Amino acid sequence: MTDYCPDPQCLNDRVILVTGAGDGIGRAVAKGFAAHGATVILLGRTIRKLEQVYDQIEASGGPQPAIYPMNFEGATPKDYDDLATVLQTEFGRLDGLLHNAAELGDMRGLDSYDVLTWAKVMQTNLNAPFLLTQSCLPALRASPNASLLFTHDSVADSGKAYWGAYGVSKGGLLTLMRMFSEELETNTSVRVNAVDPGPVRTPMRLKAYPAEDRSDLRTPDALVPLYVHLMSAETAGLNGRLIRTNDPLPLISSD
Repeated sequence: MTDYCPDPQCLNDRVILVTGAGDGIGRAVAKGFAAHGATVILLGRTIRKLEQVYDQIEASGGPQPAIYPMNFEGATPKDYDDLATVLQTEFGRLDGLLHNAAELGDMRGLDSYDVLTWAKVMQTNLNAPFLLTQSCLPALRASPNASLLFTHDSVADSGKAYWGAYGVSKGGLLTLMRMFSEELETNTSVRVNAVDPGPVRTPMRLKAYPAEDRSDLRTPDALVPLYVHLMSAETAGLNGRLIRTNDPLPLISSD
């Protein structure tokens, strides 16, 4: 992955929606998409952070991005449909959708897990990607080569203790990805995959592991080539895969 250098114009004229675009991996990848020619829709709940990413993309000479504030915790099905309508009206299609936004919740045992926190995490991490994908499918189908990416976490692989709603939501999200990949494989141009970014130096990682030595963790910028690759036409035949960043290209896991 670190040796891969995508073509600087490999995302030219592509329209890509990134959730959680104001910070961490979403921020770095959104800027990376724009640097490779994509028009990026920056979706997140904190307008100030989205505006900073917007300004950085414009300053670097990338295509003019768009900002769409949304808080998944309180969003209704109509809110997602309204977003999809805007995308269809303004752009006519959607070439890529990266589900990156996530809520960590509490690190505690299930026997004492707060019910309201559970609902909040599930709404952001599992319900929102389902509703957003469902609403955006017409725009994705309108693209001749669309890439739909979900974000996995290995803590869900074995049901790791004390990861609560976050761990359960990530397990459900992987199943959701696989269902969409099978259902869209026939008679659509939409490919569906998931990425496990592994340990990355992000605010969420710091919250989960406050005492961890972060000096050896990869930065979000190190992941940009992978995400660009998965949004480009180079991976048009890739579908239903869990992609782990510690593997060499083509970074395909048969799990």
